[in-house]
Amino acid sequence: MNGLALSRRYYERFGLPLLMELFPSVEKQLAVGLAGAGSECMGFDDAVSEDHDFGPGFCIWLPGEELVDRRTAFLLERAYASLPMEFEGRRRSKMAPVGGARTGVIRMADFFSDKCGDPGGRLTLEQWLTVPAASLAEATNGEVFYDPAGAFSRIRESLRHMPRDVRLKRMAGHLLLMAQSGQYNYQRCLDHGETGAAQLAAYEYVRHAISVVFLLNDKYEPFYKWAFRAMRDLPVLPQLEKKLNDIITTPNDPETSFEKYTIIEETASAIISALIDLGFTKASCGDLEKHAYSVNDAVSDGRLRNMHILCGAGVS
Repeated sequence: MNGLALSRRYYERFGLPLLMELFPSVEKQLAVGLAGAGSECMGFDDAVSEDHDFGPGFCIWLPGEELVDRRTAFLLERAYASLPMEFEGRRRSKMAPVGGARTGVIRMADFFSDKCGDPGGRLTLEQWLTVPAASLAEATNGEVFYDPAGAFSRIRESLRHMPRDVRLKRMAGHLLLMAQSGQYNYQRCLDHGETGAAQLAAYEYVRHAISVVFLLNDKYEPFYKWAFRAMRDLPVLPQLEKKLNDIITTPNDPETSFEKYTIIEETASAIISALIDLGFTKASCGDLEKHAYSVNDAVSDGRLRNMHILCGAGVS
């Protein structure tokens, strides 16, 4: 069962007639669809996903109160609540998950403030650096079924790709942390006999490598539990998903460490090749640190370029 498809059918069967019949004066100001948190919004839902927060439902996004006032919003909420609780053998969830309701009546300003920090999606370069990639993915995922005024879709489109300078700044930080954790500290931790620390180094390497792969593809990295799944659909370096998975799921011990370190270097080499092919670096070596600084040097905005190289690496 595909949650997005279920949502669209539920909207077309019950939601669309409700809006046309009961709210003809404002329906053209509304946007309807399904986007935000939840595996169904990413298209990654499966049978396991149906154990919580799953079922027929959709979002009705409202513009400001000057176009849809509070009373009308209240009436829309009541009308949505009256829709059938069961559809195609699935029941609507009655409980609002942690973080707020995922479906129902939502102000556009509230939706985008929650996802990117600004009601209209207007971000400075510095603000772009602070918004987690997973939140930007939630702002732009899913589907919009109906948006005659186009206001909601225009904001989503403005957030669909981060500015190139922000992309480069984030990439530079993640590359530097890949170098530090994987090319330098992983083997040193093992040499010290610190297998737990070696596993942390391996994890850090993989975490930042995943972020770099998504940045190379100009795609937002989703919530961590979907990162490996989403990597398999990327056009650039999807083959790294299995190798990165192996790095953090195999043991760390002196007898097999060379094999794992080889995989680390193989994935680093693949990422460096992609950096060169896509024109992001002028360095020509196997040292990720040098490529990190080369990528940072390519940031055109002087203020952003001169900020600490790691300033964008903490938000994936």
